[in-house]
Amino acid sequence: MTPSLTALLCLRLSVGLRTQVQAGTLPKPTIWAEPGSVIPWGSPVTIWCQGTRGAQMFRLDKEGSSPPWYRQPPLEPGDKGNFSISYMTQSDAGRYHCYYCSPTDWSESSDPLELVVTGVHSKPTLSALPSPVVTSGGNVTLQCGSWQRLDGFILTKEGEPKSSWTLDAQPCRHGQTQALLPVGRVTPSHRWMFRCHGFYRDTPQVWSAPSDPLELLVPGVSGKPSLLTPQGPVVASGQSLTLQCRSDVGYDRFALSQEGRQALPQRPGRQPQAGLSQADFPLGPVTNTHAGRYRCYGGHNLSSEWSAPSDPLDILVAGWFPDTPSLSVQPGPLVASGENATLLCQSRSIRETFLLSKEGAAQPPLCLRSKYRGGHFQAEFSMSPVTSAHNGTYRCYSSLSSNPYLLSHASAPLELAVSGGSEVGARPPTEPGPQTGLKWYLNVLIGVLVAFVLLPLVLLVRHWGQSRCRKSAQGEADFHPPAGAADPEPKDTGLQSSSCPAAAAQDQALYAAVKDTQPEDGVQLDHPQNRQDADPQEGTYAQVNHSRSRLRRGVATSPSSLSGRLLDTKDRQAEEDGQRDGQAAASEAPQDVTYAQLNHSTFRRETATPAPQSGEPPEEPSVYAALAVR
Repeated sequence: MTPSLTALLCLRLSVGLRTQVQAGTLPKPTIWAEPGSVIPWGSPVTIWCQGTRGAQMFRLDKEGSSPPWYRQPPLEPGDKGNFSISYMTQSDAGRYHCYYCSPTDWSESSDPLELVVTGVHSKPTLSALPSPVVTSGGNVTLQCGSWQRLDGFILTKEGEPKSSWTLDAQPCRHGQTQALLPVGRVTPSHRWMFRCHGFYRDTPQVWSAPSDPLELLVPGVSGKPSLLTPQGPVVASGQSLTLQCRSDVGYDRFALSQEGRQALPQRPGRQPQAGLSQADFPLGPVTNTHAGRYRCYGGHNLSSEWSAPSDPLDILVAGWFPDTPSLSVQPGPLVASGENATLLCQSRSIRETFLLSKEGAAQPPLCLRSKYRGGHFQAEFSMSPVTSAHNGTYRCYSSLSSNPYLLSHASAPLELAVSGGSEVGARPPTEPGPQTGLKWYLNVLIGVLVAFVLLPLVLLVRHWGQSRCRKSAQGEADFHPPAGAADPEPKDTGLQSSSCPAAAAQDQALYAAVKDTQPEDGVQLDHPQNRQDADPQEGTYAQVNHSRSRLRRGVATSPSSLSGRLLDTKDRQAEEDGQRDGQAAASEAPQDVTYAQLNHSTFRRETATPAPQSGEPPEEPSVYAALAVR
């Protein structure tokens, strides 16, 4: 049979199509679309219909429309035909059926094909409640929502065939509609990637644009990466911000999560150096939506499991509030190491929290609740004790508890300088640094060396003084003037005459008074350097008695003045000796006085004896000595 006769036969058989198709005895064909049944607006699509071998013609019907489409198979024998749509539009969406014709009859109708066009309506939102980060074995609820008051939503799971759910929309506040789908027992055994579309009830094959993909992230137990930012935790509004997630595990991809946000952007890992993988997440100009707490995860391409989360990183956006607090420091910007310092942050606006940041510090800013004092809201940041680690530039900010990640403008920078601190960095006050221990050791060593040098000198001087004193005392003890001889007048002594016997105990007191460098109680020291009007030739003498020791200053006159006053001194001495003899007779224990005079030019020994009276034994001579100091 020629193709023309076959076509005429199929057309004749199509008379009374409904009756013929329903009564067909051939097996029903298979229908499908390539590249798929969900086609974006404007994209091409091909619908295929496959019957038994020897089919002569294929027919494609769309529900609710006419006339049907026909396509004759190729000249060579075959069992399938195709129908092409070069530009998919809303009018092409619908339910399709296909048939095929044999030389004697038509086949049954194929199963329906839902051909969907997407992108006609705005995309809905897709989120996971409470968070897209789900612990292994946990539950989560997926939520589709739209502001266009769509009647229903289609939720699809990528990577698995026939994984879709049709959900009826429910109205919610402010004219929005939404649909919820609980998902239970989420495991890391496979990826959980979802998309959402919306539609209206009268056109169920005309969908909106797809939502942004949502992947449920199931953290594992592998090594957690680290999250940091080169800009620091405080960034100004409008400033560029980049977050870096890095690890030494060698992950192929990284994901970034923001607390309270649904987005989980992913970036492929790169190796800036051997053994280190890293991904950069540029966030562009910073707005208030970038403020919050972040974590990152690492994963491998051939596995759906993710690593343990990194430590949280708080991003604070400054410049959101119009006020600018002030920052001051007490006692001042220059503080000695070990002392206390207080940084005061103040604002006239109502602020609940103040934050203090240090320029270049990786640590998050210090945070304190504000107090209202003197018409200001303020917070005091105490540093006790101050170390060299506190050197730097500080700024403070204010914020509200409703959104602690949004800050005011920064205060003027405050430079804090710490003097006297260790150069090796901050250490506890009880832990000395290497430089401090070395300096202490050198000081001790220098002190010991000085002691070894000075001690022999002190002992030598002391021994020399004791030897001179012993020789002087021995000479005076061996000297006895002849009986009845007149007492020689002292020359240039400047001492008051006295009549007292000499004794060994008095000599020892004299030596102790001369060699002792620290005067005892009751001893008075006077030196020419302490008197501006002192004579250059004046000497120092010490008067010692049994009851009290005194150190006085005597004026050592020159030899020329001494010779002119010698006769007057002798007469006056004789008269005073007579008076003292009378006083000595009335006293059973006369006071013994020993004189010691320091002279700049000579060292001499002289004795003065009182004139003997009849019937009384002569008293012991008084001894005084003049010590020359060169």
